[in-house]
Amino acid sequence: MKPVAPRFGSFDVHPDPVDTPGHYFPQGGITVRKLFVLCALAALGAALLTTTGSAAAKPAGACGAQAHPEGNGRFGGVIRAQSIASTSACARTAGDPAGGTPPLLYQGGPVMANTASAPLTVTPIFWNPTGHSMPGSYKDLLKKYLQDVAVASGSNTNVYSTNTEYFGSNGSIGYNIRLGRAIDDKHAMPPSGCTVASNDTTNIYSDGSGYDYCLDDAQLTDEIQRNIDAGHLPQDDYSHIYVIFTAKHVESCFNPGDTTSTAGNQACTINHQPTAAYCAYHSMMGPNWPLDGTIYANMPYPIIHSPVGYTCGSDAGGHTAQSPNRNLDADTETSPTSHEISEAITDPNVFNGWIDSTGYENGDECAYVYGAMVGKPGQMYNQVINKHHYLTQEEFSNTDYANTAGAGGCVQSESAVG
Repeated sequence: MKPVAPRFGSFDVHPDPVDTPGHYFPQGGITVRKLFVLCALAALGAALLTTTGSAAAKPAGACGAQAHPEGNGRFGGVIRAQSIASTSACARTAGDPAGGTPPLLYQGGPVMANTASAPLTVTPIFWNPTGHSMPGSYKDLLKKYLQDVAVASGSNTNVYSTNTEYFGSNGSIGYNIRLGRAIDDKHAMPPSGCTVASNDTTNIYSDGSGYDYCLDDAQLTDEIQRNIDAGHLPQDDYSHIYVIFTAKHVESCFNPGDTTSTAGNQACTINHQPTAAYCAYHSMMGPNWPLDGTIYANMPYPIIHSPVGYTCGSDAGGHTAQSPNRNLDADTETSPTSHEISEAITDPNVFNGWIDSTGYENGDECAYVYGAMVGKPGQMYNQVINKHHYLTQEEFSNTDYANTAGAGGCVQSESAVG
């Protein structure tokens, strides 16, 4: 089937070579879950937007998916899937300017301070019940990655160290992370909340397979809450984040119901529909948002070199996908995991932390920016964490941006700040 360019609503995002994130701010005191995901705001302006309303109107070869410019107080944007076929350099190199409108500006809210007295606990939940198993090697590498990030706490040689430039109403951010007890969740999934379209059952993944299940955000957060109620970690706490990984063949959408229409701000993972949009997002759940809540990230199984024409990996723009640990799925997933955790640290309430003038957070500014890489072809990396090799996007540094007079900003570590 001819690929459908991922999009939302009636606006198409200009085909620039990076993802164009955004934020939607709360309306009228709404206290339902607000998703933070990474995409473009209407404020990006007429130069970046068209009003054709047609997926076919998106020029071929664009790096990024399309996105809707408005929210309804609950949903944000997306970490946008990238085009495989583009001839432009989607994976930008070190020294390129950030993708938003930096610098990041403090909005007055709390952060996940992760200080010596209150470390940030990252708890991975691998939701893989019978019928939707997850390779043990996939889970093991992601746990190893998070453990290495924890062991490296206090260092200034990886992307997490850049978060220490920022602060909140509850103090300055440190780099003190620990790995919570990983949850191997075998609990049966509920009936699909969203409906897998008939043509999305094949040709989603690079092996030609597709979706057989669809979970909406409410179902994902219900499962996180079920684990909390089972006695795992405190719920309303700026020192904890739940990172829920779902299995291959499980589609994910904002809302229940139809996945073929963008009505109601519907958005999903890569599919053949106009709702195709995101690779991951982070948010806060609970009835007390935006005052407080449970911080979480939705991490769908990575889609690399999809027949749809899009990817969530390092193969965007015609590049070769890199896998430093020879586990392409898990190696791909480390980058959005890093992205979501860093953004949760600097903007946990998803609207009043560190955001630039068009809604970008620190990870958004440098999405799909890897910088200089080393290693064997196909196994290249840009992070050495606890002596192990990983490939993740760079993170944004206000200091580097200022020191380079706006020419930089995306760095691999605080030690690399100009």
